Amino acid sequence: MITSETKIRVRYGEVDQMGYMYYGNYAQFYEVARVDMLRTVGMTYRYLEELGIMMPVLDMQCKFFKPAHYDEELTIKTTLAKMPGVRIHFKYEFYNESGEFIHVGETTLVFVDMKRMRPCLPPEIFQNRLKPFFD
Repeated sequence: MITSETKIRVRYGEVDQMGYMYYGNYAQFYEVARVDMLRTVGMTYRYLEELGIMMPVLDMQCKFFKPAHYDEELTIKTTLAKMPGVRIHFKYEFYNESGEFIHVGETTLVFVDMKRMRPCLPPEIFQNRLKPFFD
């Protein structure tokens, strides 16, 4: 299992009239958090794309418990609980500045060969970077 934490501050343009983070912006925060997680194991989206692999989102789920507010620094705990195959599944837990659990989300992405536009296994180098976390 791999877990990482990302801190991100809610900006003015990301809130609605009530000062709550607009629900559509959570997906962008998921992306920031998963990109940060992949960097912790030495992988980047850019590198995967250079290898001819893209990772579109197949599924996204979320549940809101409390709102995130303007100018609040959030901690996003991202977890990759199992070794990916053709699909990779991330879980996100959001905590506010007081440490309260306010949101949970999940995304499933698919590894796609950009030349064939077909699902594929992750590149061997990607698998090798993740293996130590799942042995």
